[in-house]
Amino acid sequence: MITRSELSVQTISDFGCWQEQLAGAITSPEQLLTMLQLSPELLSPALKACQEFPLRVPHAYINRMELGNANDPLLRQVLPVGEECEHIEGFGLDPLAEQSQNPTDGVIHKYHGRLLLIVSGACAVNCRFCFRRHFPYQDNRLDRDSWNSAMEYIRSDTSIKEVILSGGDPLATSDRRLEKIAAELNHIDHVETLRIHSRLPIVIPDRVTDDLINWFARQRLQPVMVLHANHANEIDDSVREAMFRLKQAGVTLLNQAVLLKGINDSASALIQLGEALFKAGVLPYYLHLLDPVHGAAHFDIPEVKATRLLKEVMANCPGYLVPKLVREIPGRLGKTWIS
Repeated sequence: MITRSELSVQTISDFGCWQEQLAGAITSPEQLLTMLQLSPELLSPALKACQEFPLRVPHAYINRMELGNANDPLLRQVLPVGEECEHIEGFGLDPLAEQSQNPTDGVIHKYHGRLLLIVSGACAVNCRFCFRRHFPYQDNRLDRDSWNSAMEYIRSDTSIKEVILSGGDPLATSDRRLEKIAAELNHIDHVETLRIHSRLPIVIPDRVTDDLINWFARQRLQPVMVLHANHANEIDDSVREAMFRLKQAGVTLLNQAVLLKGINDSASALIQLGEALFKAGVLPYYLHLLDPVHGAAHFDIPEVKATRLLKEVMANCPGYLVPKLVREIPGRLGKTWIS
């Protein structure tokens, strides 16, 4: 397999610090196809799909893709395709009914004992299967007033033991701002755990900075980071190094993946992903069935196939490398396990 990085004189470090890499992400389908030496026939449907949900992918992630391979499992996660424009029954704009569980701006409170803070609407990469691709981030910005309301909401509900920084991607925000958020949460006695849901350390491993480790790992709250990798090819040396640094600092590292047609819908792909994560110090946590969001139906895997795949994974892996197969159903008290 020939990857982009093997033919390029540029290294990831040549793209600068993580903020520069974030700002320099590829947003042009034509540029992406040219870089990966792919057929121009893919351009027209990509441009059409981009009108609904833009392309965004950083160089550090592109460097792990195979040149000339339109079926590369990393490329398929980010390349806009014509199927996204099809309207499929049962696939909507708010598949998890989160807008009805939004008690104050920037807060999503679905489950007992924990809630989400929407810290940023930005992402390093626009995954084509994203269940929040239509989420109204503009109505959930944590400005001064909404931030005060969110903190008051958390203070008033003593059942909240865990606060989850989410988005978008919370790590698209500066460490200075995140440190201020963590500092305020530290003063709320009933909050015990600070969890971050982020894809950024996978797509731009340089995001794991000394500043991030200092504010996240060296505080009163128990630090947990839930990453999002769907394929073993996403875990390279730079990701492993970033995970090692977090692990050494005492951060609990978990991964949640989505079962995606044409990307990881085989037992071998799931086994390889679990093994790659474990070598990086990360435990598989959840394997989600696709949330039925408009634009992503072409990734959907039937539940019966998903259970068959997981049984095969269980037959070939130790239990700690087998993620929980789940589906999120609006109104339920937690994730629904698929047995």
